[in-house]
Amino acid sequence: MVKIKVKVKPNSRKQSVEKEGETYLVQVKSPAENNKANIEVIKLLEKYFKKSVKIKSGLTSRNKIVEVENLEEKI
Repeated sequence: MVKIKVKVKPNSRKQSVEKEGETYLVQVKSPAENNKANIEVIKLLEKYFKKSVKIKSGLTSRNKIVEVENLEEKI
């Protein structure tokens, strides 16, 4: 398991995952209420890495620590 830093931009016009140095910028269309943005972040990162993803810390913050299972080559 590898832990990565993620910065989330909710209410964006587009959905995207971009690597900026050590941090991944994840833009989601969902608002940051009722866990909607977190669910969309998990789905986008699972699609990007093609691996299982869990948010380890920062559930109510834009800055999160995310754990990616069996990740080696993409980082």
